[in-house]
Amino acid sequence: MRYLIIILSFLFIVTSCGTYNIKTESTSPKTKLIASKSVEQKFKTGADDWRTYLPVLKKYKNIGVIANQSSLVNFNPSINSDLEYYNKSATQTMHLVDWLLENKLPVQKIFAPEHGFRGTADAGELINDGKDIKTGLPIISLYGHNKKPKEEQLENIDVLVFDLQDVGARFYTYISSLHYIMEACAEKKIPLYVMDRPNPNGTIVDGPILEKEYTSFVGMHPIPILHGMTIGEYAKMINGEKWLKDEMTCDLKIIPCLNYSRTMSYDLPEKPSPNLPNAQAINLYASLCLFEGTNVSVGRGTEKQFQIYGSPYLVESNYKFTPKPNEGAKDPLHNGTLCYGKDLSKIKKVTQLEIKWLIDAYNSTPNKEAFFNSFFVKLAGTKLLQNQIEQGISEKDIRKSWEDGLNQFMEIRKKYLIYD
Repeated sequence: MRYLIIILSFLFIVTSCGTYNIKTESTSPKTKLIASKSVEQKFKTGADDWRTYLPVLKKYKNIGVIANQSSLVNFNPSINSDLEYYNKSATQTMHLVDWLLENKLPVQKIFAPEHGFRGTADAGELINDGKDIKTGLPIISLYGHNKKPKEEQLENIDVLVFDLQDVGARFYTYISSLHYIMEACAEKKIPLYVMDRPNPNGTIVDGPILEKEYTSFVGMHPIPILHGMTIGEYAKMINGEKWLKDEMTCDLKIIPCLNYSRTMSYDLPEKPSPNLPNAQAINLYASLCLFEGTNVSVGRGTEKQFQIYGSPYLVESNYKFTPKPNEGAKDPLHNGTLCYGKDLSKIKKVTQLEIKWLIDAYNSTPNKEAFFNSFFVKLAGTKLLQNQIEQGISEKDIRKSWEDGLNQFMEIRKKYLIYD
């Protein structure tokens, strides 16, 4: 009997241990196996691929970061909890600056583009230097009078990290900031790490090519209005085409997106700027932004920015709205004035640069001499488009005039593509 009791006790212990192990195996290792598989297959932005860049950045003593509200890092604690750089106090999504500090990297300065570090300033608004309330880090504005980091602002900086969400349009000024940052890095021999992100309009290459005499901060290089490249690919083009001052090249490091194809549908998790609140606005941005060089509002001062257009002069249109000051538009065009136009917020996604609305608005405006302003040629990158519209050239013939330039650009573009 005593031996029977011993045997039964032994079996109980073995069974209990086995049950515990089975339970453990069914929750933790199985989850890790699935998670590990999903890590290999799941899409990630460059910033999300922190296992690639954190070990490399740890060798630098002083880091500068070019970022705004869209510079987010995503991670899964259940997957990453056993990895070296994960801190259990972190959350699912964290700003890149906070993430680098969380992982004990020596971030010394933040450089902010148009709209500022938190992304709330008006388009074109002068941004002053300041200090980030959360981290206490100094913020250097790269918009207004100081578009390029000054030599003293880069003093003691060993490396710069660039992470801004582009939307694929030539006049979206984050790629202009990229140019000046690359130039400053080339002069100071500072490496630049670009965290790549998808271009939500990455399948569209369209529009007139910028002519050199119309170079400005809203158009710096001979590319079409929609370039169809990620910001990492575009950085490679700047270097490869020797577009920096004196044909310098930057020590450029791209942290690419993982498992990304430009044909993938991608909705931005954070609006890239105050007046691009959703996917529809981002898709229509390049087409409607040309109205910024006319007397027609693109919905700034409403809740449908870059999804509607109108002016007090298009009185035969059925859609009406009245712009009023709001975040990102303290004094919108036609502030407080009833505008007539069109609501495009529900239309199907566009797959080209649409100029039909521009042509229609011009033809419907009684005082055509007041329709265009001097900013239009900077946005278009050429005087020809305005001339064509004023002369009544058809949309088909206008598009045909872009073909040679687009074909030449596509050949150049092929050299710098990272993704299919």
